[in-house]
Amino acid sequence: MAVVKFTKALKRFFPTLGEHSTERRSLPEVLHEINLKYPGIQTYIVDEQGSLRKHVNIFINGDMIDDRAKLADRFEPDSEIYIVQALSGG
Repeated sequence: MAVVKFTKALKRFFPTLGEHSTERRSLPEVLHEINLKYPGIQTYIVDEQGSLRKHVNIFINGDMIDDRAKLADRFEPDSEIYIVQALSGG
């Protein structure tokens, strides 16, 4: 199973958010599944069209995804998917 990990920034808004194992085979399916478990999290990650928000990146096995619009990057069943929300401030 692929494993999805999250930054602590997202855990601030979703305190019970933890590592998530999935058998889904596409990023949109993974995000939908996570949203069922943590309602509302998908809106922090993607916009209304399903594109990755500017302040968020997704890495698959350490490599940043290429397709921010459709999230069509492929991954293997044993992949590690890391969802990173940028922090701002000064």
